Amino acid sequence: MFQTDIIEKCKQNNRLAQMQLYNQYCNGMYIVANRFVKDAAEAEDVVQEAFIKAFQKLHQYKGEVTFGAWLKRIVVNKSIDYLKSKKQQVVALEEVHLKVVDAANDDKWLVDEKITCLEVKNAINTLPEKYKYVVMLFLMEGYDHQEISEILNITQVASRTQLSRGKQKLQELLKHRKNGTRH
Repeated sequence: MFQTDIIEKCKQNNRLAQMQLYNQYCNGMYIVANRFVKDAAEAEDVVQEAFIKAFQKLHQYKGEVTFGAWLKRIVVNKSIDYLKSKKQQVVALEEVHLKVVDAANDDKWLVDEKITCLEVKNAINTLPEKYKYVVMLFLMEGYDHQEISEILNITQVASRTQLSRGKQKLQELLKHRKNGTRH
């Protein structure tokens, strides 16, 4: 059965097709949710809620992006909604305090090759929340600033600024870890 056939059957509330689609995507979406909520049971809840919403909104899926990308956006939004509901608010900077970050500086962001992927992930998790979510969405999930601004309900300028500042903080954290000191 082709992907579009499964989706069409899901739109007609075919439970077998819905289960097939769920089984195809649940593990990948769980990994995405768990990167945000950091708890296995809560990540499972987020994924369940995301699938429920996806099946309810499936008529809105037009195939402009892959189904996986469409579903991932729902999972990310549900993850952030969950965090907000737990009073882990994403802190938006006041527009007045933002300055446009020169995009040319993005190329100069390097991490020592001795730093492991796990160390980078752990360092990201220690960032202040106003930076952490932008850094996660950009570096780990591959979203661009327009998508991040929509997901977090901030401006693209805020997204760029928070990413730049988050990267600087991340570099400092990783430099201190490399040198064996804590910041």
